[in-house]
Amino acid sequence: MKAAIIRQTGAPDVIEYGDLPTPEPRPTEVLVKVGAVAVNPIDTYIRAGVVSMISHFPYIIGCDLAGTVEKVGSEVKRFKAGDRVWGSNQGLFGRRGSFAEYASVDERWLYATPAKQSDEEAAAGALVGLTAHMGLFLHAELSPGEVVFVNGGSGGVGSSVVQLAKAAGAFVITTGGSEQSMDICRKLGADLVLDYNSHNLDDQIRAFSLPHGGIHVWFETQREPTLDRTVSSMAPRGRIILMAGRAARPEFPVGPFYVKDLRMIGFAMFNGSPEEQRAAADKLNTLYEFKRWKPMIGKVLPLSDAPLAHQMQEDNTLQKQGTIHGKIVLTP
Repeated sequence: MKAAIIRQTGAPDVIEYGDLPTPEPRPTEVLVKVGAVAVNPIDTYIRAGVVSMISHFPYIIGCDLAGTVEKVGSEVKRFKAGDRVWGSNQGLFGRRGSFAEYASVDERWLYATPAKQSDEEAAAGALVGLTAHMGLFLHAELSPGEVVFVNGGSGGVGSSVVQLAKAAGAFVITTGGSEQSMDICRKLGADLVLDYNSHNLDDQIRAFSLPHGGIHVWFETQREPTLDRTVSSMAPRGRIILMAGRAARPEFPVGPFYVKDLRMIGFAMFNGSPEEQRAAADKLNTLYEFKRWKPMIGKVLPLSDAPLAHQMQEDNTLQKQGTIHGKIVLTP
């Protein structure tokens, strides 16, 4: 089979596209004929060696996938050949990556694909959909009528947060850096869309949120959080989700934080148990079927363009170029 692999960590050009043996599924694994995969920031951090997750080389890159079951191991109970599936969490903690024509995946990390959802959509929504759902509901315990703020509502996680929060009956504030990205946020259903370059951004956020008591859930997607600003905008007993910014060391406003009874939750989706992730996946599938959740695709490339895809992801994550709205998807 063809696969995108690395033999050492480094820049995107360390990615090779070549031949590897097609894996044979172990007893609890499903062999998936891959229809589509998606690129995530965590993929680039692992490839670059910033995050240590690689157990051996050559290493197949990639977390997300969607495709069709080719065959199953002897102990698999939930799937059979011909089923369409999607999943995430590959390439982590010793699991094999997803950027290949075939991937052998433990059935605990796979979910049925809705009949009308394409493999491209399913892959695009995998990690970001699970991240948004688990952050909002498992960790922040979002309730209808609360106010959610998320930076970058046209990005992968941001667009997922906007849609899932709206589907739950929340009021959503988000930001964009261009008229195009702001228009995308409006179409996703955000109640207030602001230009994050605005000189009075915080005043606009407060003007909308204060009649509701402030912001109840602040979903921080930025790599450099500004906690003084965040805490000042929060409602009493509000929840702040931190899921980005590994190297960030911001100042922390202890007094304003504790007198509001606030909670701050550190959250990495890949730490979720198989049961927690499956519960979120089932909800995402239902929301898709009821047209309340649609993963955003920004670019589709062939799998052989994996080095280019990683470079594009880094340009948008690290350099903030803003050239991609939604996920970068690759097809074998």
